Formats: sequence, C-alpha cells, structure tokens
Amino acid sequence: MTDIEIAQKAKMERINVIAEKIGLTEDDYEQYGKYKAKVSLEVLEKNKDKKDGKLILVTAITPTPPGEGKSTVTVGLTQAFNKLGYNSIAALREPSLGPVFGMKGGATGGGMSQVVPMEDINLHFTGDLHAISAAHNLVSACIDNHLNHGNELDIDVNNISWKRVVDMNDRALRDIVIGIGGRLNGIPRQSSFQITVASEIMAIFCLATSISDLKERIGEIVFGYNRKGEVLKVKDLKIEGAVTALLKDAIKPNLVQTLENTPVFIHGGPFANIAHGCNSVLATKMALKLSDYAITEAGFAADLGAEKFLDIKSRKANLDPNTIVIVATVRALKHHGGDKDLKTENIETLKKGLVNLERHIESMQKYNVPVVVAINKFITDTDAEVQVIRDYCKELGVEVALCEIWEKGGEGGKELVEKVLSAIDENEKSETKFKPLYDLDLTVQEKVEKIAKEIYGADGVNFTTKALNNIKKYVELGYDKLPICVSKTQKSLSDDPKLLGRPTGFKITINEVRLSAGAGFLVAMAGTIIDMPGLPKKPSAELIDVDEHGVISGLF
Repeated sequence: MTDIEIAQKAKMERINVIAEKIGLTEDDYEQYGKYKAKVSLEVLEKNKDKKDGKLILVTAITPTPPGEGKSTVTVGLTQAFNKLGYNSIAALREPSLGPVFGMKGGATGGGMSQVVPMEDINLHFTGDLHAISAAHNLVSACIDNHLNHGNELDIDVNNISWKRVVDMNDRALRDIVIGIGGRLNGIPRQSSFQITVASEIMAIFCLATSISDLKERIGEIVFGYNRKGEVLKVKDLKIEGAVTALLKDAIKPNLVQTLENTPVFIHGGPFANIAHGCNSVLATKMALKLSDYAITEAGFAADLGAEKFLDIKSRKANLDPNTIVIVATVRALKHHGGDKDLKTENIETLKKGLVNLERHIESMQKYNVPVVVAINKFITDTDAEVQVIRDYCKELGVEVALCEIWEKGGEGGKELVEKVLSAIDENEKSETKFKPLYDLDLTVQEKVEKIAKEIYGADGVNFTTKALNNIKKYVELGYDKLPICVSKTQKSLSDDPKLLGRPTGFKITINEVRLSAGAGFLVAMAGTIIDMPGLPKKPSAELIDVDEHGVISGLF
C-alpha cells in the first residue's frame, strides 16, 4: 500500500478535537475546513509564563538517493511519546509544490508515521506559500514601478539583487529579461526567478517572533544599491506595511494531526542551502508552550540543517535544545560505503559507510547537547546489519535505538523514546549547556572556517576574490557580525557532491557571499547552488491524478 493510500484510509479527528487536546479554546484558532486550523499568536502571549517543554531536534546523516526519513522519524517519535502517555507536539516545515511535482514527491512522513490530510498539506494547504509568493513579488513590482516613475532613489539597475518567485520548478525562469516591449512596459533589465522557498521573505517569515518583528525585518531587506553604492532597503520604498499585510494570516502556525491523531504544527519551509532550513520560530515556540516534548527537524543532514538550527535559529530565538536525534539507515550507510545493491546484506560496505555517521555525531557533540542515533529500519535490513550500527554507536559511547515507525507507527518508536528520555535526563544533570559553535564577534572568514573545519571536517577554506570583495563591503556596511548560512551541496560533507562517506584532505571554496539583512545572516556560497530547480525527465507530476470524486492518487 502506498503512503497516500494509507493516509486516505486514516480515521482523522476533527481539528477542534485535536485543538482541545493541547488546551486550545475555540477563540484560539480558525478552522480551515474539518481537519486544518490556523492558531492565533495570542496563544503565545496567554502562555508566556508557562514553562517550556523539552526541545528535541531531529537531523540525519548525509542524504542519499535511498532516503533517510527525518520527517517519518519526527512524526513517529511524536506518536510514540503520546502512545506512552506523554504530551508531545511535532513542528515541521511545509512542503513546496516544486519538489512535490518534481523528483522528491510529498513531504509529510511515510508509512504509518504520516501527517494528514497529506494531499492538502502537500498541495495548497492553507495558502501560506502563495501568500509569501505574493509578498515577495509585491516588492519586485514596486522596484520596477519605482524605476518607471522617475527613479527617485537613484536605483542602480545593474545592481538589483531582488528577484521574483514562483513555487514551482521551472528552469526556463532562471535567467530572463523583463521590461521589454516599449516604454509603457517598464525599463528592460536582466533578472531571474527563485522558487518561493528560496525567498528571503520565507526565511524572515520563519525567524520572525511577531507581526511587528516580521514588518521590521521586511523593511530591512536590502534589495539593491543606488549609483553611489549605498544600500537600498524595502522600507525606502515605503511598502513594508503592505508586504506584511499579505502575511498577517499566513504568520499563524498551522495545526494538523498524525495518523494516530497526535497534534502537529506545520509552518514555513525555507531552503536548507541558501536559508536556514527550519520551520517557523513561532510554531516551535508554540509547540514548546503547549507540550512537554516538542519535536522538530531541520533540512538535509546535520552539517547543513542542524548546524543552522543551532547557530542561527536557536541563537536568534533563544531556543535551548535538550537532545539531538541523528537518523541513519542501513541502506544510506551502505551507499556511503560504495555499495550499489542496497537490498542485499553487505556488512563490509556498511562498515565503510559508518564514518559518515561518526562525523555527524562528532559535529553535533560540539554543541554540548546529547546525541541519540535512530536506526530507521527498512524491510530489507538484516538483523546483522542493524547490530553492526548498534555496536558501532556503543563503541562511540552514543545512545542508539531501532525505529520501526514506518511499519508500526508510534508502537515502533518506543525504544527511541526511552533513549531520548535518558539523553534529556543526562542533559538536565550536565553542567555544560548548549552553546552555538562560534561567537558572532569573529570575522566572517573565521566564522566560515570554524563551520568548515569543525562541522564538515575540512582542512580550511578558500575565498575567491569576489567573495573577499563581498566581505569587505559587508564589513563597511556593518553586516559582518551576523551569523553565517553556508550554501553547499547536501550530498557530501564537502562542497563536492561526489565525495561520499567522510572525506578528508579537502578545502571548501567560497565563491560569493550574499546578504540576507532582513533574515539576519550572511550566505556563504560554496559551489553552485541553484535557487530555481528544474524538473527531472520524468517528473512526479506524470504520476499524479485526480478522479471525478476529487480523490488524488500518485502524490507519493
């Protein structure tokens, strides 16, 4: 049975029942149909004096084609906590339409550990991404409108960094020319599109702590420079209020449920490369106030999503993670060991691939947070292979648990709950507490080098002339004390996607440094990361259909 078939057979509870489970009243939320709701930000104010629950971060080893299952483990772990009588809420990112119709498919977990209604969540949901697209494109339209009506700000048309967005994979929009067709159609210039989840407004949306904070951050967005080389911000266009107005409902976290009717917040979805790759701060804080155990995840592997969760999101939102769960699979580790036939037992390649897990464990331990390894079991995994991973983690002194949450739902995550509770207890007793990897007073180069050496295992960093000139400019403008968001391939610990396992003897190259002033970080570009993906030869869109009754098939 496929994931969508499992989801469609789920016995969902009305969203008001789910809301009541976490102490919400009818005045605290707005229903979007029977099974979805937007939760008012006033809930945070009402619960401001309530003690936060424990925060559990789910991350993974370096991604591989076979998949690792972070979302599935996050959902399954939440179900397991609730099945054992604990009060737990998960906080996840919203899927983007681009990957849904492209190569990846849906993003709501899998098997018996899914979030529902999965069709709604994977498609239009409550319209958040559409609102973010409209907000971003309002800025784009106002920039070109300003140029067309006299250019009072003296905008340098050759130095506008703000693009347009659409929530779809469309490679034809990567490089375009706008404004052609005569004077009435604007001033011709070269531009491009990003996918919506790569928008800085998406990153801001997920880091904002209130509507007023959202508006202030939007006003601080640097969209380009004037001909004197001075920064130009959205607030110079006097439209930050209008842009924020488009987001006034989207900023409210979305409440849904799992297959076992446990509550989940799904809100926001920034790229884990050119942004920080985590769900919204508001949803995470709401989960912490309304549960004893809030479980969230970060995009891609520990070197990308988790590092940014810990060094950007946690720092800015004053979050204090209690445990880090690293998801690993037998198949992915064998892939890192050079195996091609991942369905057949191969202890040798599995052992070779374990170094990738080891690197991520070492990296996460640098934050003074206990680590637990979750072995996400597939039906082709053998007991001998699972035991190899268990023994390896034992040698490293790290807690490890077998997860059978895809097949069994919450029932299959009870061992992981036990290990996580043990780690949280260890964290409570420890004198050393969570601390970001680097100090913001370091230079931009020092911060990048710290991440590269201590998280990726690199020998150092090469900065191109362009990157050094970017840094020099940001120092002059006073942006050099921001945290760093490294943009690199998710397929390797290095910036070379072909280097699997645990590469050594390498340096990463920073080709450019970009400014996300509203979001509050600098993006260090390592390698070439495309912010407008293309569709594969056979996109998932070819598999998706809907019948005369509106029942969708082939979504995942």
